[in-house]
Amino acid sequence: MDIAGTLKRWWLNLIAHIDFPLLLITLTIMAVGLATVNSATIDSTHRMLSQAGNMGFALVVMWFVSRLPPQKLMNFAIPLYIVGVVLLIAVFLFGIKINGARRWLSIGFTRIQPSEIMKIAMPLMLAWYFQKYEATLRLKHYLIAALILVVPFGLIAKQPDLGTALLVGGAGFFVIFLAGLPWKIIIGLIAAGAAAAPMLWHALHDYQQKRILTLIDPTTDPLGSGYHIIQSTIAIGSGGVFGKGYLNGTQTHLEFIPEKHTDFIFAVYSEEWGLLGNAVLLFLYTLLIGRGMMIASGASTLFSRLLAGAITLGFFTYAFINMGMVSGILPVVGVPLPFMSFGGTALVTLFLGIGILMSIHTHRMLVKK
Repeated sequence: MDIAGTLKRWWLNLIAHIDFPLLLITLTIMAVGLATVNSATIDSTHRMLSQAGNMGFALVVMWFVSRLPPQKLMNFAIPLYIVGVVLLIAVFLFGIKINGARRWLSIGFTRIQPSEIMKIAMPLMLAWYFQKYEATLRLKHYLIAALILVVPFGLIAKQPDLGTALLVGGAGFFVIFLAGLPWKIIIGLIAAGAAAAPMLWHALHDYQQKRILTLIDPTTDPLGSGYHIIQSTIAIGSGGVFGKGYLNGTQTHLEFIPEKHTDFIFAVYSEEWGLLGNAVLLFLYTLLIGRGMMIASGASTLFSRLLAGAITLGFFTYAFINMGMVSGILPVVGVPLPFMSFGGTALVTLFLGIGILMSIHTHRMLVKK
């Protein structure tokens, strides 16, 4: 019995659908994130161990999804979208209300947040839709796609969860844009949005209006809604060029930074590693997005190209919104930093996206043949 040959075949089958450049970039960001979570929660190491467990589970999910051909992924588009919308309606009717927000469903032994499902279901559904009508695309198809997007976006925004709504809406818009939405329509939508800004302002919740006003001048409420922005910008600025060093962040360890292991982990990282460390992190995210766009450009079908492009640009949206709100240039909307922030559900969703990118890349030649 050739044990060595059997082990070799087993190993090759195990890694057959892994895109190593993408995996290496992601693991590097994840290692930086784990070290930063450790620093942010140095007095409670169980969170770092919990995050390590989340990462292990997310990697298993990634491996499993990477082995599914894009044609099989298409089969999940409609069922996953319908299930996601039904669960969002259930949240609206029967969801658990915590801190004024109704975002969770109780399923007995645990709680789930259905809006997370739509981060993948939305681009999957729209990519399937445009693939179906690829040869006959007309303006009406873009209007129907917009309706497919608006329904879950409105349900999530109503919870209210503006951060997740923006991520889901962004993922859907990227698919519609990459499918060839004319620029004149995009410009028209921007103009219409600007004209409707006063009405949209009144549609926002009081706390959302306060966040925007606080962004303009956080000192108007330094101990309330402006506290997050003030403390995070102090932490980022105090890091200087080279940072204060690992585990030496005063804003972090004197408990000035709120939600330091989740939404504001970038402030912890910036204080300890400074401008140079931020440049390295931005470079890693640039590599991640660049690799994703390379996979999208090499995809064999319209479905694969749209899905890969939307997922990749979704990573950009995550990072841009989080870094923007922590730096004080965007309102605080509760968006985690991808592969860095503590949290299991968001991490699994992100690695679902990585697995889909690997599937699209490693199955592309099979599709062409």
